[in-house]
Parts: sequence; structure tokens; C-alpha cells
Amino acid sequence: MATLGGFWKRLFSSTSMEEQVVAYLTREHARGRRVSEILQDRYIQNRLTPQQQARLLDRPELVKALGEQDVDAARQSLSSKTPTAS
Repeated sequence: MATLGGFWKRLFSSTSMEEQVVAYLTREHARGRRVSEILQDRYIQNRLTPQQQARLLDRPELVKALGEQDVDAARQSLSSKTPTAS
């Protein structure tokens, strides 16, 4: 049971962390910053792995809020920095 409790805690903790990052992304984008630039901020780098960042950019509500072109550019920037699995 302790393992299951730890699982739920990590699951909700990461979900909450992602929600905080989404709020930060949308706020900074509304201030006129590019998504790819925002993803380089220490705030995001310290909270999400590159894989989590890529997954975040697949969220339809985030794509709608930030704009498809900006998200596509950020995806390209992320993919150039993320090593591919062989």
C-alpha cells in the first residue's frame, strides 16, 4: 500500500507541476515572448524534463492558447536539443 500511495503522490505532484508550468507558459506568452524562448527559462528547466516539455506541447488546450505556429516552432527547438533514442 505504501508503494501505491507514493505512486499517487508522484502522479498528482507531477500533474500539479505541469499545471503550474502551463500557467507560466501562457502568462509569459501573453506578455509577448516566444514559446521556444520561454521553454529555456530556468523555471521550466528545473521542473520538467525535455520529454515532459514535449508532452506538454501536445496538449490541445495549450496549442489553442499559444497558437499552433508558436508551438510547432517550440517543438522543433525541443527536438533539436533532445537526443533521439536508438
